[in-house]
Amino acid sequence: MAVETLPETKSVAEKLPQHRLPMPDGGFLLTKFESLLNWARSNSLWPLTFGTSCCAIEMMSTGASRHDWSRFGFEVARATPRQADMIVVAGTIVYKMASRLRLLYQQMPEPKWVLAMGACTVSGGPFYYDNYSVVKGVDKVIPVDVYLPGCPPRPEGLLHALMTLQEKIRSEGAFREPRPLPPWPFEHGVLDPMKDYSGR
Repeated sequence: MAVETLPETKSVAEKLPQHRLPMPDGGFLLTKFESLLNWARSNSLWPLTFGTSCCAIEMMSTGASRHDWSRFGFEVARATPRQADMIVVAGTIVYKMASRLRLLYQQMPEPKWVLAMGACTVSGGPFYYDNYSVVKGVDKVIPVDVYLPGCPPRPEGLLHALMTLQEKIRSEGAFREPRPLPPWPFEHGVLDPMKDYSGR
């Protein structure tokens, strides 16, 4: 019985054109994978809607049919932090709401981004002076990536801010470290059932 010899086959690397040969350190593959991952992340952002004031009306009109932010990759506005990777903070943040906003931010999966929309969110707005209850900027509560001033900003301004956030996501590393939260004195914590909170 004669043994058949198989024809010689070229390896995968020999079949590739010369300009597509892998680099010895694997740089080509990793660089392209990182840019592909950032491109996918930037074009499929799921925002968590957090509207507290008149800026929320402008945010709703940006998602409506006239401006339609889903054309830019912000398709699914989520109402739960566990399914969102971006939060649009639209409106005045008071101290009572700030600890809840911080808790929502902590419940979002990594990587996550924040867009501060409107003068009240960015710096306290017209409530900066003579108001004890308004936080003077949401960056004192959670880290912010893009600031959008205005009172309220128009939908075109929000679309521009969202596209600026997309450019930032494409330019950063695919595997970034989680950002630390700014110090906050009014941390929302779990109540201890053994402790007496009545003040007696």
